[in-house]
Amino acid sequence: MNNLIRRAENKDILDIMRLLEEVDLVHHLVRPDIFKIGTKYDKYELSLIISDNSRPIFVYDDNGVKGYAFTIFKRHINDPILTDIKTLYIDDLCVDSNYRKNHIGEALYKYVLDYAKRNDCYNVTLNVWYDNKNALAFYEKMGLSPLKITMEKKLK
Repeated sequence: MNNLIRRAENKDILDIMRLLEEVDLVHHLVRPDIFKIGTKYDKYELSLIISDNSRPIFVYDDNGVKGYAFTIFKRHINDPILTDIKTLYIDDLCVDSNYRKNHIGEALYKYVLDYAKRNDCYNVTLNVWYDNKNALAFYEKMGLSPLKITMEKKLK
């Protein structure tokens, strides 16, 4: 499966946009009070991210993009409190809803882990919305555990 994963290219933008719409709809359905319907990047922004080595996007390409993982390298250089570790942050991971349960998400996640190790990262982190039970279950199955918890009190 790893031979089906590669860095995203500009030719993948339309497929990535389609998957972004799926993710954004899931977020909107879970928290319509926070998420609008739409996508978080437009085509131009995606082309900039694709060319940015500090923000690699990986795609699972099996006769078309079936999933992606957006990642971002993060560091806290000269921070007064945090140590200077290199982290690979998973900004977004999505598998086409027509291809879920085929281990594509697992393959993408493991690819990201290997990529992080090859790039001397200390850890891999991500955020997941608490009400997105499917994503929570997936990440727990992958061996992730909570690093920190963001809490809220709704006022309206």
